[in-house]
Amino acid sequence: MLSTEHRTIVKATIPLLESGGEALIAHFYKTLLAEYPQVRPLFNQAHQANGDQARALANGVLMYARHIDQLEQLGGLVSQIVNKHVSLNILPEHYPIVGACLLRAIREVLGAEIATDAVIEAWGAAYQQLADILIGLEESAYATKAEAPGGWRGTRKFTVARKVRESDEITSFYLRPTDGGALLDFKPGQFIALRLMINGEEVRRNYSLSAAPNGHEYRISVKREPNGKVSNYLHDHVIEEDTLDVFAPSGDFTLEDSTKPLVLISGGVGITPTLAMLRVALKTSRPVHFIHASRHGGVHAFRHFIDELATRNPQQLKRFYVYEKPRAEDSAHDAAGYLDEARLREFMPSSNDVDVYFLGPKPFMKAIGTHLKTIGVPPAQVRYEFFGPAAQLFDAAPSTEKHGA
Repeated sequence: MLSTEHRTIVKATIPLLESGGEALIAHFYKTLLAEYPQVRPLFNQAHQANGDQARALANGVLMYARHIDQLEQLGGLVSQIVNKHVSLNILPEHYPIVGACLLRAIREVLGAEIATDAVIEAWGAAYQQLADILIGLEESAYATKAEAPGGWRGTRKFTVARKVRESDEITSFYLRPTDGGALLDFKPGQFIALRLMINGEEVRRNYSLSAAPNGHEYRISVKREPNGKVSNYLHDHVIEEDTLDVFAPSGDFTLEDSTKPLVLISGGVGITPTLAMLRVALKTSRPVHFIHASRHGGVHAFRHFIDELATRNPQQLKRFYVYEKPRAEDSAHDAAGYLDEARLREFMPSSNDVDVYFLGPKPFMKAIGTHLKTIGVPPAQVRYEFFGPAAQLFDAAPSTEKHGA
């Protein structure tokens, strides 16, 4: 338990975190990754380069300090962190390394006059409290996955049963347990993590499960990013019958039981988790509006799949496609340009009493989040998945809660 003095000191540093938290965390990451190479596989270097990871952690540290007296006010943030950590197999031995680098960054960035021994002691105690909470929750999650039918702890070997090109940019990989054993179930919207060795370097990446649970295989659908180290490796070098190291499914951006009409909105590769959600939703009686935005038809993955489902479920499923820059051959779409507020209103159900799930590129998500608020969809019925602080995504709508990781 933190002492009253510790809590008072931590709360006194909130203004410093508000103004300089990102710089502090950037310094923390620089130290951590330079001096402790064993933890590098746990971090996506692309997110390091563009600052997303520093912003996300800075936001988390700030939220922890603000709610140090009432940790229950952190809401879904703890669950998001736990799911992320479990997906990458973060272990108790990683926490002392992170704690030492964080306290060092506080001292070096703020300076000894501000980061006094008392401040370092208070933040050390606060960090240990959080570490103990996370370690306990993560161990519970690891144990639950390991004990469930078809479950496992750490990595498990999976064989690439099929590799299927879905669009000009996206390829699907169908993965089956190499040992032929049972397969752990998952919730639509969850993801798995891969552990790969690329040019002698270990890397780990999360990918959404893009097909509904079927008990015998997982499917991930990977977009080739122009400078994506892992995505290009998967596209160019991983072939059928190869084996991959896979961590068990995780994630809290999942389809919840409801009878309300369901609206699934995606942009680009953000379509992947909505596919599993759609298949499961169609087994119920709830109406579904599926809205997808792509640059053009060549990069629109899974269109045939969605069209086929709509043909089989004409009363339940309505689908809408928006192409930013349609090609001459892209005649079958509902709108050209961006998915703006007017088009979204047109494609949505007549009532705002709906459940909305959306994800895609950051600008797309920022626009959709703003449109949904303007349209009047209740914030509690809007769910999304995003890497980074919610305020960064919705500075025009700060009251919107962040869901997902």
